[in-house]
Amino acid sequence: MAVNNEEFRAALGRFASGVTIVTTKDKENGLHGLTVSAFASVSLNPPLILVCIDNRSSSLEHLAEGCFFAVNILDESQQALSNRFASKDPNRFEGTNFTFGETSQTPLLEGALAYLECKVAYNYPGGDHTIIVGEVEAVAVGNQNPLLYYHGGYQKLA
Repeated sequence: MAVNNEEFRAALGRFASGVTIVTTKDKENGLHGLTVSAFASVSLNPPLILVCIDNRSSSLEHLAEGCFFAVNILDESQQALSNRFASKDPNRFEGTNFTFGETSQTPLLEGALAYLECKVAYNYPGGDHTIIVGEVEAVAVGNQNPLLYYHGGYQKLA
């Protein structure tokens, strides 16, 4: 029996995940970013993470092997920022406070719970997404509470 899209989405919606914004720069130093909940650790040695990017995303073409990107793990107060970077707005960075990472020179969003600056190690096809594996080259960690996504909506820790 084949699993239909609605059943699959319903099952995956029962998995709570953190919310991240992946940021990068293109060859002309243009800024790109998108909200990503498909994020996971892969390896401690070497330190590797993965993100899954929709093949239709305009940011995907800027995440080729050897390029740098940052994973900004959002804190519970950054729901509006998550929505903004999940939108089709071409000016997502306008009015957004950020600095550039020392290692990656990619945007690090102010107030994020943690940052991981990464170099793209591998790209793999994954159905309607591309799996990007990044080697982590720098991190910074805060102490806020995470922004969570569960059952089709944002949640906070109790």
